[in-house]
Amino acid sequence: MTIVGLTGDEAVAYAVKQSRVDLVAAYPITPQTIMVERFSKYVADGEVHAGYVCVESEHSALSACIGASLTGARVFTATASQGLALMHEMLYIASGLRCPIVMGVANRALSAPINIHGDHSDMMGSRDSGWIQIYAENAQESYDWTLLAFKVAEDKDIQLPVSVNLDGFIISHCMEGVDVLEDEAVDRFLQTRKPLFTIDPGEAVTVGALCFTDYYFEFKRQQVEALRSARGVLDRVCREYRGVSGRNYDVLEAFGMEDAEAAIICLGSTAGTAREVARKLRAQGEKVGVVKLWLYRPFPTEEVSAVLRKVKAIAVFDRAISFGAPYSALCSDVASALHTVKESPKIFNVIYGLGGRDIKPSDIELVFSEALETAKTGVVKEKTMFLGVRE
Repeated sequence: MTIVGLTGDEAVAYAVKQSRVDLVAAYPITPQTIMVERFSKYVADGEVHAGYVCVESEHSALSACIGASLTGARVFTATASQGLALMHEMLYIASGLRCPIVMGVANRALSAPINIHGDHSDMMGSRDSGWIQIYAENAQESYDWTLLAFKVAEDKDIQLPVSVNLDGFIISHCMEGVDVLEDEAVDRFLQTRKPLFTIDPGEAVTVGALCFTDYYFEFKRQQVEALRSARGVLDRVCREYRGVSGRNYDVLEAFGMEDAEAAIICLGSTAGTAREVARKLRAQGEKVGVVKLWLYRPFPTEEVSAVLRKVKAIAVFDRAISFGAPYSALCSDVASALHTVKESPKIFNVIYGLGGRDIKPSDIELVFSEALETAKTGVVKEKTMFLGVRE
């Protein structure tokens, strides 16, 4: 392996280059643009032999990817925020047609008001579109999960699209040393895509046919089963990748959970800050822990339940709001995972970092203090905490 200085966006582009994709179709949008801009340079410089199509919109970008994927090509696209929202119609078509597309998402707040900075409102608005969803903590994970995503998506038992999410600007534009694999190692790990079915002008087939009450339900059930299968496939793929890279991935990562009484669970870059605060508090004798989810869809219910069931209080961090709902998206999922646990932990929701607002160690320390108090008293003071918001 070689250590290369890369931003999160550049790390994704480098992984896509090594994946030997056949087509990238995209439309530029901040803070994703560098992913496809860097890949277009690889194409222009002759470093990759792939088609690059700069289309007129994100809707068109995913449409082009769907068409190419159906021919058996390995394809990639990238987007963020309003671009992902514009893709919304095609997200369901990509998963419904079982297209193993990989998409990099540099998560960014949705308008209005307009904001170019990072939160998770874009992908949370599309969480039920049938895509496998991964959240990276840093540039290294963005690189690794992009490679893993192609392997999982193209598995014969899955055949579903995958989004690799990285926090806008916080990860997308920050540079760090990334351990990149040699091209030959990636070739051995990924190999060439072997599609189960392809469209061919010489052998006509019907794709996306009209489907009424007779069979529509059965198609949706097949997608459910494919997503369920993703858990086992991801286990196997992560083991293979460990043998290639020496790095360990799973559905989640736990810190300090062996004896924790209060815990934080979160997605993305926040996990690193939360671990540092937890490390400090544990040195002071506080029994706190942190759970970072890598896999968000399909939601790893059993693993989340197993790692959290013994704690007394859980603060669930959501970088998005589910307007009108009792909890936001991640908190709702955690509550669902734990609802059958006898004497289940007390849960409260923490809404934070909207529009890219910084999450500071002092903010997380405040949440841990609240969680420890909840663990001690058994009383949740606030069902939802809006962290750092000005009243």
